[in-house]
Amino acid sequence: MFNKYDIIVVGAGHAGCEAAAAAANLGSKVLLITMNMGTIAQMSCNPAMGGIAKGQIVREIDALGGYSGIITDKTMIQFRMLNRSKGPAMWSPRAQSDRMRFAEAWRLQLESLPNLDFWQDVVTGIDVSDGRVRAVYTGMGYRIETKAIVLTNGTFLNGLIHIGMKSFGGGRIGERAAEGLTECLINLGMESKRLKTGTPVRIDGRSIDFSRMAEQKGDEEPGKFSFTNTAFLENQRSCFITYTSPEVHEILKTGFDESPMFSGRIEGVGQDIAPQLRIK
Repeated sequence: MFNKYDIIVVGAGHAGCEAAAAAANLGSKVLLITMNMGTIAQMSCNPAMGGIAKGQIVREIDALGGYSGIITDKTMIQFRMLNRSKGPAMWSPRAQSDRMRFAEAWRLQLESLPNLDFWQDVVTGIDVSDGRVRAVYTGMGYRIETKAIVLTNGTFLNGLIHIGMKSFGGGRIGERAAEGLTECLINLGMESKRLKTGTPVRIDGRSIDFSRMAEQKGDEEPGKFSFTNTAFLENQRSCFITYTSPEVHEILKTGFDESPMFSGRIEGVGQDIAPQLRIK
């Protein structure tokens, strides 16, 4: 059913999209495997690109022929150069994007590459013999041969989601974790540890009184990330900032014992780190 691929990229987040595009553009026959074709390049948390350090990385990717800067320029709804009050070395470009258009633009860009194929499945194992990668195994029972594998699994490998006192498996809310591959990597001699991410809440804009928030407009002359001749931003949307208070901090403290961040229930964090986490 499958031809042998030069490279298989596992995971279609931002890193996976860039890896698949780079390999395909260099002439390799590439297969991009994702658990959900509908969430390619999903902006899981804050729908923004750039910021301190990451803004530089996006432009470096652009200089190397990648697409993150181009996609961001096409789909951003605000551009702002952060830290203008400091010296130029601290300036940091940041763009807020339309998260639906961002994912759509990435999908269309990848589909335009002739050397790139897609497959919706979960990779459960890797075939390695004589010190070389031979193939991947998938949840639907396929063995797909390849010369090399790029793993960009993100939060999905045996992923856990903690919400208050509840914990359950998942790579993102509403999406299952990828199981099997972690155990395979351990059997190949690798170590497995868990990293923690934090996801902001989603709030219905119709429930917010924006008049009580601080408006943050985009730059009057918006910049862009890509050095190519992409379109400039028009009709920017504003961001809105809220601030906490000592009263809010006291209310939050009443729930620390039910918070996975402070209770030490997060695997790999534990009680040794929890006491160091404080709201300031």
